[in-house]
Amino acid sequence: MDDMIEIAFADRSPGHAYAIASGLTVPRPIGWLGTVDGDGFYNLAPYSFFNMVTADPPTFVVAPGLGARKDSLDNMTATRVATINVVTESTLSAMNASAASVEADVDEFELAGVTPIVSATCAAPRVGEAAASFECRVVDLVPVGRASDGRPGSAMLVILESDRVHVAASVMDGDHRIDQAALRAVGRHAGAWYSTTADALTELERPA
Repeated sequence: MDDMIEIAFADRSPGHAYAIASGLTVPRPIGWLGTVDGDGFYNLAPYSFFNMVTADPPTFVVAPGLGARKDSLDNMTATRVATINVVTESTLSAMNASAASVEADVDEFELAGVTPIVSATCAAPRVGEAAASFECRVVDLVPVGRASDGRPGSAMLVILESDRVHVAASVMDGDHRIDQAALRAVGRHAGAWYSTTADALTELERPA
């Protein structure tokens, strides 16, 4: 393309690098994490630095920042479990409400108006209103990035493996596929922007 602007991230502040890189890496899936602390207190929070990295077993990564206290990270470090709840159009407002910066003793499930459901194999709760929820265990925590104050990283990469998923029958297409149009999953863009899988779905067959 013409008139390209070359940007060296070393010449920009971390905030500028964040705005540019996250604005181009779109849409990003949202890891809506249900966690529990050592005393059994629940937490719910969304993360868009999140993705799936392999399928056997289903393995995910999420990277909470280390610049401020993150209940999700503290809980996953302590209890080594979490649920990943899929954000769809019907739960978008609830997800956004659960992103509020609140004290550690505030129940984000109640704040967001969603129902904590006891998981089958892990102590972390899942969102009752979610179209799908993965039950996961933490298999590793790896500092990543560069912090300005001498800490080993600017975020913690948490690697999660799932042994089961709860899926609404209404979004299943047969016994092993998800109906993308029915799911209406939400992706994160920059700023306050989101998109759904129903906005402009394009189907392309892979070359042989």
